Amino acid sequence: MMRTRQPTITALENQRIPVQAKLAAAWTSLMFFVIYVDYFHLYKPGAIDQIRGGEIFEFDITPTLLTIFVAVIGISALMILLSMTLPTGVNRATNLVVASLYIPVMVFNAVGESWEWASFYGLSIGIEVLILAFILRSAWTWPHTAPSATMPTMPTSPDREAVRAQQQA
Repeated sequence: MMRTRQPTITALENQRIPVQAKLAAAWTSLMFFVIYVDYFHLYKPGAIDQIRGGEIFEFDITPTLLTIFVAVIGISALMILLSMTLPTGVNRATNLVVASLYIPVMVFNAVGESWEWASFYGLSIGIEVLILAFILRSAWTWPHTAPSATMPTMPTSPDREAVRAQQQA
C-alpha cells in the first residue's frame, strides 16, 4: 500500500506592506473608481444630450473646465507615482495635503443634483471619501523608525525561525 504525503496546514503569514505601497494602491483605487463613476454618469438620462449641448452639470464645456478635470485626475495619477518615490517626510505631508483637499472636490460632485439621484451620488461620494480617509489615516499614522543606534542588527537574509526566537527573547 502506497501512502501519499498529506500537506501540512500552517497559518498564513501576514507580511507588512510598506506605507508607500498602501498609499499608491489607495490612489489607484480612487482613480479607477472616479473614472467608473464618471462613466456610469453617462447612463443618466439626458447626460449625453447635455454634453452634446455643450454643458456638464451646470457648467459650459470650455478649455478651462476640461483643464480642471484633467488636473483633478492628473493629480491622482501623480499621487500614485509620488507615493512610491518621494522621501518619507515629503511623501507623508503631500498625501495629507492632497487627500484633505480632495474631500471637498469629491463632495462637490453632488452639488445641484436631485434627491432622485441621492443614492448614486451618496454611495459614490461615500466610497471616494472612505478611500481618502484611508489615505489620510495611512499617512498620519506612518510609523517612525528608531535611530539606528538603538535598532538591533539583523542578518541580511535572516532565518525566520531565528528572527522569531530573537524577537520573543
